[in-house]
Amino acid sequence: MKGFIIHSTYVVKEGKAFVHLFGRLENGESFLAVNEFKPYFFIRKDDLNKALKIEKFDYEATRLKNFEEEVVAKVIMSVPPDVPKLRDKFSEHNIKHYEADVRFAYRFMIDKLIQGSVDVEGKYEKGELINRVYYNPQLKPADYFPKNLYAIALYSKDYKKVLIRSKKKLKNAISVESEQDLLLKFKELVLKLDPDVIIGWNFIDFDLKILDRKFRGYKLPFILGRTDKPCRLRIYHSFFQDSKADFPGRMVLDGIHVLKSNFIDLDLDDYKLSTAADVFLNDKKIFEGEERWELVEDAFKNNPQLLVDYNLKDAELAYKILDKSTAFELSIQRSLISGMPLDRIRASIASLDSLYLKELRKKGFVAPSAGFGVREERIRGGYVMSSKPGIYDYLIVCDFKSLYPSVIRTFNIDPLSYVPSGKGKNLVKAPNGACFKNQDGILPMLIQKLWVQREKARKEKNELARHAIKILMNSFFGVFANPTFRFYSRDIGNAITYFAQHIIKTTAKKIEEMGYEVIYGDTDSVFINLNVDNYKDADRLGKKISRDINKFFDNYIMKEYKRKNFTELEFEKVYKRFLMPRIRHAETGSKKRYAGLLVDAKGKEKIDIVGLEFVRRDWTDIAKEFQQELLKKIFHKQEVAEYIKKIVKEVKEGKHDKQLIYRKAIRKEVDAYIKTTPPHVKAARLLGKDLKSTLIEYVITTAGPEPIQKQKHKIDYEHYIEKQIKPIADAILVFYDQIFDEMIKGTSQKTLFGFK
Repeated sequence: MKGFIIHSTYVVKEGKAFVHLFGRLENGESFLAVNEFKPYFFIRKDDLNKALKIEKFDYEATRLKNFEEEVVAKVIMSVPPDVPKLRDKFSEHNIKHYEADVRFAYRFMIDKLIQGSVDVEGKYEKGELINRVYYNPQLKPADYFPKNLYAIALYSKDYKKVLIRSKKKLKNAISVESEQDLLLKFKELVLKLDPDVIIGWNFIDFDLKILDRKFRGYKLPFILGRTDKPCRLRIYHSFFQDSKADFPGRMVLDGIHVLKSNFIDLDLDDYKLSTAADVFLNDKKIFEGEERWELVEDAFKNNPQLLVDYNLKDAELAYKILDKSTAFELSIQRSLISGMPLDRIRASIASLDSLYLKELRKKGFVAPSAGFGVREERIRGGYVMSSKPGIYDYLIVCDFKSLYPSVIRTFNIDPLSYVPSGKGKNLVKAPNGACFKNQDGILPMLIQKLWVQREKARKEKNELARHAIKILMNSFFGVFANPTFRFYSRDIGNAITYFAQHIIKTTAKKIEEMGYEVIYGDTDSVFINLNVDNYKDADRLGKKISRDINKFFDNYIMKEYKRKNFTELEFEKVYKRFLMPRIRHAETGSKKRYAGLLVDAKGKEKIDIVGLEFVRRDWTDIAKEFQQELLKKIFHKQEVAEYIKKIVKEVKEGKHDKQLIYRKAIRKEVDAYIKTTPPHVKAARLLGKDLKSTLIEYVITTAGPEPIQKQKHKIDYEHYIEKQIKPIADAILVFYDQIFDEMIKGTSQKTLFGFK
């Protein structure tokens, strides 16, 4: 029967190790698969006699080889803790070891080719807390997608209850007499409802932390999992490390972390439940703001039904945010694709390990153990061309579809295919000098498989799967820059970026040879000024340019590298009007900062802003609104003088005070800022013990930066006009020989478009 693995761990019993895979079957029952398994790793066959003199161990001969084509032997231990002990002894005696760092439960799943879902066959027994317990079942990889989502506040599609200390009979509630009864009932319901995944908002650091303390206070066992082992919390007080909760047999997630892990938090100014509810659901909490705790206490004493409604609403919002944003389903998709558990889907190194080691074994090789080396120097980034500032009509953008993964496929960039010496026949040589065998490598093959899955998902309009695959493919490049990656290599990483830079530069050169002007290039895209005055011509030329460039690379790569080309330039979009600004106080063009008025074949228009103040979290709302409206007028060739004067006047009159709040995240502990103290850090220090978030909200007052919770002085309006309004205006006015100061004073008699 097919099922989805929720939690993987192992148990040592009577000197033997057993892998425990907890999950949910397709018939709705929970399961536990218990399989005896021995941990192992590899050493070179030639080192076997030397190793046996150090310590006795079981071993097996293999046909597997390391990357130097040397045969390896399998070193077999009894229990997982024995592995690092023997591994370290071997290291002390200069005996190389391979795959000695792979986690025991993951090793089992890798060997069984299991990635998230599984087909379980065998006899089973009824467990005390689990429907089916299988002992040494036959496990096969399967294609199965689970559908249940539960929230810790006892809210799901099928169950909506609030536990409350009350003597009244309340709607959607279970009333109990004491706090201890509340804890016991909560435990009873969790075990009865038997959720696979428990999710809440700020759940581990707040809710579970309090529950854990309460359970211990009443000397009650904190057992909410699927075994008789107590649940454990790992609370990290640093802003920069996520807390963890270990509930045996269940997965515990925080809604905030789920959004972050899937890059679905970009529209949030902060991670408050109220903010996320507004952005994703256009809904709100019943109690909001700093006074909500007083309202909660008052409701408990005087209106318990309101407190029930408040608690249930919070749980409902958390549930619906994850549903509407698709963040939880995306987590499952990524788990199925990468083989990672739900709480480790953003572990890109482990994800690639899970996929790569399976394929490596099929080819008869073993991988080196992961190390903890020192980063030599950063891998070179993507090519960003100096831009040509100006305002353009009917500019087009063409970009390469998944450039880095395409480069890996095209040039066979792969750890197993890498030739460090650079010697040999039939090699592909990268612009940085790194050489690779001209054969089918594992990493290109993995990308090819994922590519096929992504195209299938696209045709089936499964955007979740498509996005999950894209995230995974794009992560493959970055891992080579991490010293903890077992295949860490600056040469391999640079081979990818150097090839990508070569392709972008060659593309720009060829487009210029066609007679068009490339005004900007950014990692995988080129911005082209066609000198046309209508959408039809821009669309026609965009398609022609992409076809011609793709044909050129097909021939060029086959001729120069004897490889099939997988890079593909796509004609992406047309800007009816496009602004490429200058760097402030300079004549040169900016990078990664531009705005334009997108237009499609039906004439539909949309303003697109990249890198400018509108999309930056640390600029105020007034700056974003001002820039958006200013660009709108410029793109439609409307005069802006009166609008600029109006905004300045209203700011001085205090009509936009709520839009003058800065929001900036702290990147390290407050006390770590020694050399310089930025404004948001000064504001954070004024909060003292009230500092509860990495995101600081503050205003600039006549006495300097002050957090909005403790603002004491008047707002410094001149600061906002000088630092927020003026730079935005001047960045655009400069193209029309206009200056903000002259426009405000009324000394300029010119208009932008020749009319008043």
